[in-house]
Amino acid sequence: MNQSKLLKRVVVASLIGATVEWYDFFLYGVVAGIVFNHLYFPTSDPVVATLLAYSTFAVGFVTRPLGGVIFGHFGDRIGRKSMLVLTLMIMGVSTFLIGLVPTYAQIGVWAPILLLALRILQGIGLGGEWGGAVLMTYEYAAPEKRGFYASLPQIGLAVGLCLASGVVALLSYSLTNEQFLSWGWRLAFILSFVLVLIGLYIRLNIMETPEFAKLKESREEVKVPFATMLSQYPKEIVAGMGARYIDGVFFNIFGVYSISYLTSQLKIPRTEALLGVCAAALLMCVFIPYFGGVSDRVGRTKTYFWGSLITGLSALPAFYIWMTFPGQPMLVWAALIIPFAIFYASVYGPEAALFCDLFGPQVRYTGISFVYQFSGIFASGLTPIIATYLVQAYGGNAGWAIAGYCAFAGIVSALSALWINSLAKSRKEEGLPVAKAITV
Repeated sequence: MNQSKLLKRVVVASLIGATVEWYDFFLYGVVAGIVFNHLYFPTSDPVVATLLAYSTFAVGFVTRPLGGVIFGHFGDRIGRKSMLVLTLMIMGVSTFLIGLVPTYAQIGVWAPILLLALRILQGIGLGGEWGGAVLMTYEYAAPEKRGFYASLPQIGLAVGLCLASGVVALLSYSLTNEQFLSWGWRLAFILSFVLVLIGLYIRLNIMETPEFAKLKESREEVKVPFATMLSQYPKEIVAGMGARYIDGVFFNIFGVYSISYLTSQLKIPRTEALLGVCAAALLMCVFIPYFGGVSDRVGRTKTYFWGSLITGLSALPAFYIWMTFPGQPMLVWAALIIPFAIFYASVYGPEAALFCDLFGPQVRYTGISFVYQFSGIFASGLTPIIATYLVQAYGGNAGWAIAGYCAFAGIVSALSALWINSLAKSRKEEGLPVAKAITV
């Protein structure tokens, strides 16, 4: 099989697997604020119940770095492909079982405990999944096209989110509220098992990346990739985590928390809010690879710098529209879709290759997994909790506080992109290897 056909097969395998993983992971986030707060964390205060539900959502992000380190280690030592198969199995089984967990009314405190345990497994599985999926396409692609090809598995996030919000919206529309809360939401989790079987079949029929195969042949792999990463790339780790900030904050505000905000604060119908997120995710599938390609042409850090600034600041007009025109669905949807589908894609598209460019092949799986997953604790996992607190603290003016939080994250990530560029120039001056696309 020629290189072109191999690359296409790898792209399909990475994209489908990533879609399954993100569907599983964000299905939990979509359901947390509209189901779990009622069935698994019943309290007299609905705000407290919502905070508890989102706390289990955050736990998934806390355990992701553990999965990143574990699977990154073996991915750098043994290979990328075998880790991808294992992470998909862990993720799929844990999601399927979430759909079977009895409620608090049925088994008491064991209900949230079981939910928490399965959420931990979800986080560990996804912690190793993302790095392996983007590495397969990045290391197979020609150097001048790595931004574009590494962005293709990123589409899995948009497709997975679209499937998660779309399935929940369909069930919410088709069933009564009592039916949806009783058993309807469980179908969305149980259906993931079918997607897992499809993903496993495809991933078992791909080969190891040429770059890693050469590394194994030359016996240049390191014994403890995590230790080598910390000693050789300490500044790149911090800069990468800073760059990731806007990604985690913006996605979880517009893709996860917006559903709860629009329904509870603005009294917009739940199905309408879910369909808005679904539409944005579909459009994002076009813009993610577009901006990945842009980063190949104009430079990774330049694309990421401007993308971070524009994305973060776009939250200000979006929340203004939501708070001022809640009764006009087209404006509400536009304020969700344009920032989320287009501006956010300018960050998420080039992000995978940006992080891959930071590290050498000996520690690349470990490096990108750690940067992406560890930063997710504060960038992603805490964001719905922070947003819920801001609503409680500021009431009707909470939209401005949440938008300001997004703008702050955008500025931090833009400055981090400039730092990454500076680090790349320093490595080049010192005669150390650096990816060409990272310099502007």
